[in-house]
Amino acid sequence: MSEITHELSLENFYYQIQYSLSNYHHHQFRSSSYNNIVIAGLGGSGIGGRIAKTYFIDKSNLPIEVFSDYNLPKYVSSKSLVILCSYSGTTEETISMFHQAKRIGAQLICITSGGELFDLAKENNVPTYVVEKGYQPRMALGFSLTFNLLILGELFGINVNDELIDLSKLYDKKEEYKSIAKGVISNNKDLNNKFTIVSDNFTEAIGIRFCQQLQENAKTEAFINVLPEANHNVFETYYGKLPSHFIFLNSHTNERNDGRFAYLKKLLESYGNQISDLSLSNGSLYELFKFIYISDWISIYLSNEKGVDNMSVPNIMKLKDFLKTF
Repeated sequence: MSEITHELSLENFYYQIQYSLSNYHHHQFRSSSYNNIVIAGLGGSGIGGRIAKTYFIDKSNLPIEVFSDYNLPKYVSSKSLVILCSYSGTTEETISMFHQAKRIGAQLICITSGGELFDLAKENNVPTYVVEKGYQPRMALGFSLTFNLLILGELFGINVNDELIDLSKLYDKKEEYKSIAKGVISNNKDLNNKFTIVSDNFTEAIGIRFCQQLQENAKTEAFINVLPEANHNVFETYYGKLPSHFIFLNSHTNERNDGRFAYLKKLLESYGNQISDLSLSNGSLYELFKFIYISDWISIYLSNEKGVDNMSVPNIMKLKDFLKTF
């Protein structure tokens, strides 16, 4: 099967959500059986867990942590639920965490399209959610995020199905959202600019995702600064015209942070810096997915403007080849 282009995956983005809803099977686990939840994965496979954690932060009665490494934290035990995400099923860090969790006796759940992770899960009777092949991992977020939301929703007894079904309405306004993405590119006067995402804690995970897409698709350096913490250090670097396009990503869930965003906007504009405000209206799944949709298009439109191949990641592939011999 040939790889699906980024443009095609975005045009049919709701299909990933629909597929996950149709192929979800109940795991029958309850939060009362565990002390904590760990979601493990890297890159495009791991970010779904980070966004799901954000959504459940005020709904979960258990701590949820996300790890993108070779090793699980020491506190993981037989009373932990470990959700492992690897689109390819071959991510060596995630495979390492599978073996650790198995030795410890933690309860495992896997999300993958195949590979070694799928084989290990099948061999050990681990509940597994299988996603479709053919996508670049970074463009398969709809699968992993939806499955993570459904897994956690069942665990905590929270119905997220209706909100996920409601996401089909994204397509009623997809041309409007694509136009917003094109507007950000038009406002980016210098294609050599870096991107600086200014978020709050609620929007940090989708801000990280945006950085990942700009980096891999458009080969553009991108960074994220999170308020209020950045107010205590990064603000002191904002003097003069900077080689960066600033994206504001405010969830409007804290009035004090609203004031920080307003102050920063005035400060940056006083020096002639470029700012695009893509803030959310609220903390709903619709708003989270809407931003993901718009920001993915921004990364694609920017890659086209720069004339770079958004499908290939040569440096990453060379690193993977190197690690095979290391």
